[in-house]
Amino acid sequence: MSKRINKSSVPNEQVEKKDPPKKTLIGSSGAVGNGNTSAGRVFDVFNYIFLTLVALTTIAPFIYIIGASFATEWELAQRPLLIIPHNPTVDAYTYIFSTNKIANGFLNSAFITVSGTLINLFFTVTMAYAISKPRLRGRNFVLNMVIFSMFFGGGMIPSYIVVANMLNLKDTYWSVLLPGAISAYNMMIVKNFFQGIPQELEESASIDGCTDIGVLWKIVLPLSLPVLATFGLFYAVGHWNAYFGAMIYMSGAREKWPLQVILREIIILSNASAGDMANMDPEFVQPPEQSVKMAVIVVSTVPIMCVYPFLQKYFVKGVMVGALKG
Repeated sequence: MSKRINKSSVPNEQVEKKDPPKKTLIGSSGAVGNGNTSAGRVFDVFNYIFLTLVALTTIAPFIYIIGASFATEWELAQRPLLIIPHNPTVDAYTYIFSTNKIANGFLNSAFITVSGTLINLFFTVTMAYAISKPRLRGRNFVLNMVIFSMFFGGGMIPSYIVVANMLNLKDTYWSVLLPGAISAYNMMIVKNFFQGIPQELEESASIDGCTDIGVLWKIVLPLSLPVLATFGLFYAVGHWNAYFGAMIYMSGAREKWPLQVILREIIILSNASAGDMANMDPEFVQPPEQSVKMAVIVVSTVPIMCVYPFLQKYFVKGVMVGALKG
């Protein structure tokens, strides 16, 4: 008689297991494990063509601006789509740099950008770290106030009264640094990033004797370099491009004007009539009107563009992680 074998008595190692059938997924590099399929190659070619067109659409206007800044007024009128001028000239740049106001504006903009970015990051990090802790008393009330400020504001006139009259900050650098010391939107994203840091790391540091400030400085900040670099770049670009705050709060302190306000004045003067030219600064030269506008864009854009390559490796990671955590 044959004995029936009970499968439950057979060791698990002897039971043959069959792996489920593998599914083939098509991605940007073709099928998983096989990047040479026709569908994968077609998808890659489409991606390359699409991204190339997007890149050309983005960079073409800036190439045109650079070329037009070296062109003459006649050539700009005759060639609407100018890339390389036939008779390059530096008259526009000669006009812009014909006064020491540009150098002074660079220094003022650099000071405002660096100081403003440090102030922004300080207030953003400290407030985001505190609100990210559920044990904070009144946390929900503070969060609601932050969200409220994202949708409602006092307006220009009340802001001017507070800054210029109540705080007496008119014609000082503080008038452009303090009003925008923190961005509620950026702070909320940094808060979400802090909430994604493992709590065990902070607890182990606390057991070793670290205070809350020590945990923030030695544990949290080193892990937050991507998000700090990303929002530091956002804040820096915002300060570098800002001109309206300086225009209304520092109207009586021309020596403190940032570069953007000075370049705005140069464009206005380049469009002035012959009668207005008599009231201009004697150091200025007669400007070529259209090419000056292009040169102003180049002068104001290139310095901040030079900062981006140093922060590029943190940029995408910082935005995505901060936006997805929490």
